Amino acid sequence: MSGPDYCSSPRSVRRGAVLTLVFVSVLATASATNSLPGEARTPRPTRTRDAADTVDRGELVRAASEAEAAGESGTKAAEEVVSHSGDRWGAVYDRSEYQEFEDSLDGEYTGVGLWARRSRDGHIEIERVRPGGPAARAGLRAGDVFRTIDGRQVGTNPVTDVVTRLRGGDGASTPGTPVVVGVRRGPTTVTRTLRRARLTTEAVTVGQLADRATMIKVTAFTRGSGERVQKAVSAAPAHGGLLLDLRGNSGGLVTEATAAASALLDGGLVATYDVHGAQRAVYAHRGGDTDRPLVVLIDGGTMSAAELLTGALQDRGRAVTVGSRTFGKGSVQMPSALPGGAVAELTVGHYRTPAGRSVDGRGITPDVTAGKRAEATAETVLSGLGGGA
Repeated sequence: MSGPDYCSSPRSVRRGAVLTLVFVSVLATASATNSLPGEARTPRPTRTRDAADTVDRGELVRAASEAEAAGESGTKAAEEVVSHSGDRWGAVYDRSEYQEFEDSLDGEYTGVGLWARRSRDGHIEIERVRPGGPAARAGLRAGDVFRTIDGRQVGTNPVTDVVTRLRGGDGASTPGTPVVVGVRRGPTTVTRTLRRARLTTEAVTVGQLADRATMIKVTAFTRGSGERVQKAVSAAPAHGGLLLDLRGNSGGLVTEATAAASALLDGGLVATYDVHGAQRAVYAHRGGDTDRPLVVLIDGGTMSAAELLTGALQDRGRAVTVGSRTFGKGSVQMPSALPGGAVAELTVGHYRTPAGRSVDGRGITPDVTAGKRAEATAETVLSGLGGGA
C-alpha cells in the first residue's frame, strides 16, 4: 500500500477523514451506525470468488456479539461471516493487525521485507523482495509460492493471514524473532529461517534520465507520498519530460494519490464513486504542471489508488500510458468497529474514471503495450513527445 509484507495496500483508521476509498489489493469496509471514520486507502485481495455482494453489517455485528458473550473470539466469528459472503474484498482485523497497517502507512513496519500477492491460480506468492531485508538475505525470490509458515500450511488462505503470520501477529511482531518459511520454487521446496526486523520504506524515489527527463517511481501511496511527488515535479529540470513509474504499486491512501494527481493536473475530476448508491467525486487541486510531457508506466501489479491516478491522467489526456493492463481493483470500502475491538472493512460501492469507466475486474489498458522492455519503450515514447530521454 502497497510497505512490504502486505499486498495491495495498507489500511488505517484516522479521525476526521471522511471516507475510505479502497481500490485492491491491496487494505475493505461499510458505512453504518458506529462505523469508524477512515482515510482512503487500498486493500489487498483476500479471496478469489467473483461475487461482488457486500456483507450485511448487522449480521456481522450479531455474530461477533454472540461469540464475545459466549467467551469466544468475536474477530474469528466475524471472519467466518466474511469468508462465506460474496464480498471479494471484505476482511476483518484485530487491534494489532490494524496498528501494523497504521504503521505501514507511515512507512514503518516490523516484518521480513517482502511483498505478497495472490496469483491467478489462487496461491500466495512473493511479488518482490526488499533488497537487504531479511527475506533477501535468506535467498527468497519473487515468484516463490508460499507452502508453509512456521510449519503451518498456507494453501489458499487470505493474503492478510499470510502477512500476519510473517509479521508475528497478535502483538508478537518483535524485531529479532524467527519465522520459518517454506516456499515452492519450480519443482522444489525451499525452507528458510528469517528474523524479523524493523524496516522503513521510501515510497517515492527520483532519478534523472537523458536529456533532462525525470523518472518518479512511486511504490505505494503512503502518507506524504503525494507531497513528495509534487516536490519531485516542481524540482524537475525545465523543459524536461516526466516518467511516472507506477509498476508494482499496490495502492494506499487515495488522499495521497489525489495529491499526486494535483501535481500533474490543473484541478478537475480525478474519479467518481458511489457509497451505498450515493454518488461522490474526488477532485485535484488547481495549479499542477500540465506543460511537461508525461508518460506513465503500468503493469499487472498496478492496483487500486494507483489505478485511480492512472485512469485520471489517461482519461484527461494528460499522459501516455505504457506497459501492460493493470490489476483491476476499483471497489470502495469503509471500516466499521466490531464488538471485541476488531475492525471490519466491507465493500460499499465502486469508483469510475473521469470518463466513466469502471476499473473493477477490468483494469486499465495502456495506450502503448510493452513487455520486458517497457521502461525503454516508455523512454522512447517520452522522447517522441518532446520530453527528452
